[in-house]
Parts: sequence; structure tokens; C-alpha cells
Amino acid sequence: MIEQPLKTVRTSQLDIAYEEHGPATGDTVILLHGFPYSPRAYDEIAPALAANRYRVIVPYLRGYGPTRFIRADTLRSGQQAALAQDLLDLMDALSIKQASLCGYDWGGRAACIVAALWPERVRCLVTGDGYNLQDIPHSTLPLAPEAEHRYWYQYYFHTPRGVAGLTENRHAFCELLWKLWSPTWADNAARYPLSALAFDNPDFVDVVIHSYRHRFMYALGDPTLEWMEQALSKQPSISVPTISLCGADDGVGPAEELDEDIRHFTGPYERRVLAGVGHNIPEEASEATLKALLDLLQH
Repeated sequence: MIEQPLKTVRTSQLDIAYEEHGPATGDTVILLHGFPYSPRAYDEIAPALAANRYRVIVPYLRGYGPTRFIRADTLRSGQQAALAQDLLDLMDALSIKQASLCGYDWGGRAACIVAALWPERVRCLVTGDGYNLQDIPHSTLPLAPEAEHRYWYQYYFHTPRGVAGLTENRHAFCELLWKLWSPTWADNAARYPLSALAFDNPDFVDVVIHSYRHRFMYALGDPTLEWMEQALSKQPSISVPTISLCGADDGVGPAEELDEDIRHFTGPYERRVLAGVGHNIPEEASEATLKALLDLLQH
């Protein structure tokens, strides 16, 4: 792991902590982690991009690491619109007019939303597992039993017992998810402690619980973001050049033979299925992730 000095920028709700690599004058690439992960997912990728003269920003999402809410009375929202607004606010605070985005899980959701609703702000997109916008109006429709089984943790978070379980056992719980979601990754045990530190954030549990309740309409969202949620309910398409990376061994949603997400992408689009890779795509497959970014950046 390369130690990188932390920087902080203030937005309307957060003091967002981030790591920065490369020259300040380079074209910007923003790398976004998911749940339950951290910027350590990009330890191999960020320095390589910096060596190619790109300015690389790797933030801690709300509820992770040193990122903090400014006010005690702010809703600890984990809804998809909040993640996207944080990304926009980060770009605005750092005077980044346009960036190339890479994200997976929660970070992939933020990246996909900004690419869909503000395409002029996004040069290109590398997304983990395709179209990450939640279809909340249809979220209560049942899925195939195999898929429901893989979502057990989401239903657990809908209950008071789940809140208590995540609060009391957050490190063991998240480590279990790492094992289940990346079952064939040899470096799982060695890499997990590096990200686990980020889960000690005082708002981690509240943000996580709200995220998984809001997406099933079991919790109200931030009223100031309702306009965005309404726009997302229409499942807007993504027009920016995109490469979707999918883990063949992903324990949350293994890559299907048929790419059902392709209908959501109206611009240049390619899907790459990564053999032997689970859910933590950039950390498990850093070379493939870097290649996808450079293929788009250097096109």
C-alpha cells in the first residue's frame, strides 16, 4: 500500500476526505469505492494513472474513513441520489469541470448517475457491473430465489436486529461479505484489514442502513434530493463512452451470459467479463481495470 497524504474539501453537507495522485494540471480521473470497501481498492491503479500524467482523485464516500458530516442534524442518507450529489459537489469544490469516472457498487452508482444526468461532466466511464441505477419503484417485485438468497444482508438491514448486528459486529460482518462476494480471491484475508479501518466512521452504520432501506422504499430520502430520485425513476440512459467490467465469480450478482444492461447505454459501450474475479473488481483485477480506463482515456 502506498501511503498518500489525505486532503479534505468542504461541500454543503460534508468534509470529504480524499487522496490525490499525479499532477494537478492533468486530466482528472475520479475513482469511487463501494460498500464495504475503501480507497484501498485502487492502490495499484491510482499510481499507475498518475504515472501517465493524470490527476487522480480517490475520495472516501459518506460514512467511510475520515469523511464527516458537517452538522449533527443532517440526515445520514445513503440513498443513490446523495452519493451522486456528493460526487458532483466534490467536482465543483475542486473546480473540476469534467472528469473520467470509475466506480463499482455504491461508487459505481454515483458514477453512473452523474454520467446519465450530467453527461457533459463525464469524459468516460468504467462501471463495475453495468448500469448501477436503482429502479426503486419496482424494488419490491420478487426476484429469482437464487438472487433473493444473495441479497440476504439487505433484508437483514431492514430489521432492528440487523442494525444491532452491524453496529456490534461491523468488522466481522463486512469481512464475511468480502468472503462471500469474492469467493475465489486469494488476497482476500490480507487485503481486508486495510479497508476495514474505514468502517470505524461514526456514521457508517446509519448511512449503510439508510441506503438499504431507502432502495426498497422502507425509508424516506432527503427531501432536497427528491427531484433527482424522480429523474432516476425514469431509468435515464447513459451516453458517454463506457466499459462495463463484470466479475464472473461475483457473489452478489455473477455475470450473466446475456447483457441485459446494454439497453441503457446509447453511446460507445463494451462489456468485459472477468474470469476468476468477484465483486471487488478494481482490487481483484487492477490490471483489467487500469486497461479499461486507459482504453477509454487514450482513445
